[in-house]
Amino acid sequence: MTDVRENAGCQGWLKVAVLALAVVAIGLPVNKLADYALLVILAVAIFSGVIRVRPRAWGMAILVVAIALLGKWLLAPPRIDEGHNVFVPSAPLERTLPADVYRTLLGEFDALYPEAQRCDPTAFGCWRGNGTPDRPYAFSADSVWHKSDASRSVTSVDFANPVWLGLGFINEVKYNWTATTEIKRGERDKRFWMGLQRWHLTMPWYEMVRLPGAYVGGELCWRGTLLWEGEADRFAILKGDSCRPIEPADIGKRIFGSAIKPDTLSMHVTPPFIVRLKLFATWALTIIAAVGVVGLLVRVRTQRMMLPLLLVGLAALVVALDDGSFIGGLRPLDGGDDGLFYDGFGRIILQKLLAGDIWGTLEGGEKVYYYGGPGLRYFMALQHIVFGETFLGYLSLVLAFPFFVLALFRRFLPERWALALVLLFVAVPVGNLFGTSFILYEKWAARIFADPAAYMLFIAGLAVLVGASRGFTASFFGALLLALGIFMKPIVAPAAAIFLGGAGLAALSMRQWQRVAGLCVGFVFVFSMALHNWVFGKIFVLFSSNSGDSNLLVMPPSAWGAALRGLVHGDVSGIGRIVMQLADWLSGPAESYWTIPLNAAGVVILLYVVLRGRAFDPWLRLIGAAALGQHVVAFFYNAATARYHFLTWFLTMLVVMVWFHDVAMAWLAQRYPDAMNRIANHRLSRQLASVLTRLQKATA
Repeated sequence: MTDVRENAGCQGWLKVAVLALAVVAIGLPVNKLADYALLVILAVAIFSGVIRVRPRAWGMAILVVAIALLGKWLLAPPRIDEGHNVFVPSAPLERTLPADVYRTLLGEFDALYPEAQRCDPTAFGCWRGNGTPDRPYAFSADSVWHKSDASRSVTSVDFANPVWLGLGFINEVKYNWTATTEIKRGERDKRFWMGLQRWHLTMPWYEMVRLPGAYVGGELCWRGTLLWEGEADRFAILKGDSCRPIEPADIGKRIFGSAIKPDTLSMHVTPPFIVRLKLFATWALTIIAAVGVVGLLVRVRTQRMMLPLLLVGLAALVVALDDGSFIGGLRPLDGGDDGLFYDGFGRIILQKLLAGDIWGTLEGGEKVYYYGGPGLRYFMALQHIVFGETFLGYLSLVLAFPFFVLALFRRFLPERWALALVLLFVAVPVGNLFGTSFILYEKWAARIFADPAAYMLFIAGLAVLVGASRGFTASFFGALLLALGIFMKPIVAPAAAIFLGGAGLAALSMRQWQRVAGLCVGFVFVFSMALHNWVFGKIFVLFSSNSGDSNLLVMPPSAWGAALRGLVHGDVSGIGRIVMQLADWLSGPAESYWTIPLNAAGVVILLYVVLRGRAFDPWLRLIGAAALGQHVVAFFYNAATARYHFLTWFLTMLVVMVWFHDVAMAWLAQRYPDAMNRIANHRLSRQLASVLTRLQKATA
């Protein structure tokens, strides 16, 4: 009876509930790499296993979490107040910082950036014309759960590279410095082996710590310049590479570190033994509670965890090699880039939410959406609530992406093919030539662009909708995911319209009323953009108002019409634009004209499957029709920028791979039997088949 109940429906909801309970056990924000790694492993165990539904088990799990939270509250030592901010000459900083501190920081700033060498404040992107600090300590998303009169309160201070310190202020929109002058936002080390140290913060800033009484007997070590508060608001200047014991007179005093010159400041606080013991005990309680929740509520299937851990590990390795700061760090986003806009506005939205300004929160920084897709700014605000001053929320979506791809491959291909293709997709960048690869999405996600999020949500929605379920729930969430994809980047709207239109008509013809209702209710969220623009801007704009921007709509229908009319009258001057647009379109994700024949062949196969391939799965043909709709977008939209069309080529690749398996393989076996047998019996082929067989058994 128990097995029947445990394998009944609602497993998905129960798994989400167990994961939420594990998050509570770990504690918010999940902004430390160790906590996040634990959460990822637990998530794999939860979603690979079966949830127990016995009330007694749930009661014990909740009790374990409650006891652990109480124990952590009782054992946790007082937290360290930490404040930080960018430093540029500013009247608010002069009024609010201690006089000795401001004078010292200003002297270092003037010495490094003399007045005669500073950029013109009227020039676009100059730091002098892009806002100044308005308070001594900048807002930090880490303070959502642990309040402080500084930026935040922390359990430790230990940094050498500020990229790993979580300095959220570096990505405030008012510091949109783009000029190539004396002060830059950051520098990227392009050497491929420097993934974990890819970024260097070059903005001038300062750090302040204020230690509680429990840290007497500990030690503070530093490199660089410190200003240590003494009596009567006076500060002693300490320079060099040294350490100093923490004495009773230091408690509650402010200790400032100067980072005016990049890469010169590091600080490390060594707590006394009793504090270290309490910190270890709280971490031990965290592990016990989180693992205990899974042990009590999940029937863990270790073998089924093998493939998910492999995919997560490979994806994390690709991210680490490209830009390790995406995994728990916070790098300076490029000035003038989409990422700075999305994260900067997300931080503004979060501050409005914390201030109780719900109307301002919903407004999202624009009365009428203009810049890109509106959704990512809200996503960044939410992810900062859960993951603090990191990008771990976006990283979580990136790490989940291979599972969305695998689910879609499995729907149309045999298990071995699906496994082989997803491993190639994640680990081998062959898709950079045709179809896209994981690394392309990861690179733009690490820059906090909306495009990857839109495509990931869209593919997740497809994976849900092409499943076997005809019920309301799956249809609702599948349609909602497509709507969220449009919310992230409206460029995917044509594909969504074609796919949902076809799915809806099919459901109506088969009288699947629950599916129809789910599709309608789930997709209605897409109209929230038009509602926002009408309520706040008093104007009807369906998605965002930049759709007619000449940098995006580079070949509007009028340009096509003019060129074709000119051709009729013997004027070939406009044909060059058409040729270049088509060439850019067919250059694909590689952005290379050498790949035009390969991509053109893919489009031909796509047309064949959609128009003539009655033997193929109707869902696949509908996906192909959606891909064709997106290809048409490339006739008008900026085709030279490949990231706008990743979804187009991914869907094309899916259809081509199914065609290759169902048609081309059989033709090759019939036409060249000896060659195909030699390939199948090659040692590498047999080894690959053995690995895939093991993975297939692990997922059974």
